[in-house]
Amino acid sequence: MSDRGNRVLRLDALARVEGQTALHLRVRHETVTETRLRIYEPPRFFEAFLIGRGHTEPPDITARICGICPVAYQMSACQAIENACGVTVDGPLLALRRLLYCGEWIESHSLHIHLLHAPDFLGRADAIELARDQRPAVERGLRIKQTGNAILEQLGGRPIHPVNVRVGGFYRTPAPEELRPLAERLRQARDDALETVRWVAAFDFPDATSDHDLLALRDPGQYSIDSGTPTVIASCGRTPTLGEFPVSDFERHVREDQVAHSTARTAVLDGRRYLTGPLARYAISGRWLHPVAAEAARDAGLGDPAAGDFCDNPFRSIVVRAVEVVQAIEEALRIIQGYERPPRPALDVFPRKATGAGATEAPRGLLYHRYVLAEDGTLTAARIIPPTAQNQTAIEEDVRRAVQTRLDRLGPTADDEELTRLCERAIRNHDPCISCATHFLDLTVERE
Repeated sequence: MSDRGNRVLRLDALARVEGQTALHLRVRHETVTETRLRIYEPPRFFEAFLIGRGHTEPPDITARICGICPVAYQMSACQAIENACGVTVDGPLLALRRLLYCGEWIESHSLHIHLLHAPDFLGRADAIELARDQRPAVERGLRIKQTGNAILEQLGGRPIHPVNVRVGGFYRTPAPEELRPLAERLRQARDDALETVRWVAAFDFPDATSDHDLLALRDPGQYSIDSGTPTVIASCGRTPTLGEFPVSDFERHVREDQVAHSTARTAVLDGRRYLTGPLARYAISGRWLHPVAAEAARDAGLGDPAAGDFCDNPFRSIVVRAVEVVQAIEEALRIIQGYERPPRPALDVFPRKATGAGATEAPRGLLYHRYVLAEDGTLTAARIIPPTAQNQTAIEEDVRRAVQTRLDRLGPTADDEELTRLCERAIRNHDPCISCATHFLDLTVERE
């Protein structure tokens, strides 16, 4: 209900995000004074489930945290355990892991772009309504997603919650000829992905600027997916690289706190609000995009990534994701072309008393794991910091700015329905995976 002087606006559900959440806005004299993203989904206690389990079990257990990005959890878990046990996976096994991760980026980004995010820009309620007049675009997105899922199925044993990943490598590695059919699908998907970049680049984007610090892995010479050093650049790229730190020091810089309004933790980076995900990756690693992806970025109006250009409009994150799909496809093709079957499917990883940490780039942002092992490999402590929890404070700030910009604009007063749509769009820019953080939106706007 609402009137111009004092109103409460309630959004009972936020659709097209993974999970459930609520948003509370307090507006005093047309100024937004409080924004709280209230994740009310019950905690899932995966860290507690891991205590007492063997050192080989985290990849299979943590993959169950998310049905969209299980590979991210498997890769970070494997890295953390291998780091603790003094094992480094390289060569063809590392390439296969990167190929598997490319499959996840392709399927996850395509899902978000076509089924969750694009309806916002085209005034449609959902992908079903979008398909009534944009059927070729929706079908194109599904084809790309199916290609990503095919990679997961080939390497992981099934397209959701892969079962072929293990600490030290895989249970089985494919022969080169088994990957050739994927190459043909990827070449077809490349044409669809480039068309998707052109499609989303033509959307009408609101004017918006975010000034969050940006955090992503940096691995000079390649667009970081499965490796790299946590690197921070200042908000809006106003200054050169602020610094980097080893993965083992992650928790010295990223501090998580529990807040009363959310079952998910929130995080700050050296005391500051920050953002991880596609905008951060593009700003930090854009210069290492494959030439085809870099050209697509330039043609889409993102500037020249080789010159350090970046994107600070969160609404244009959909364009960056589309470019990342092209990047993942090119990277997958490169890996398949050079692939030679390793002599063994996995390295031996013997347990020891130690602590290990690992970090990779999930589609939504940097994902950190740390495990403490006893002498026999039993886990005595586990820490998982997912990207959505890290982005929560930045999301709240982006929502505040979007609503305040609308309230400051001359013209008719924004009604409840308009504000609700605006808040949902601002949140979906970040493709939050709320299940990972602890799921969807109940919005209350309180005006004083």
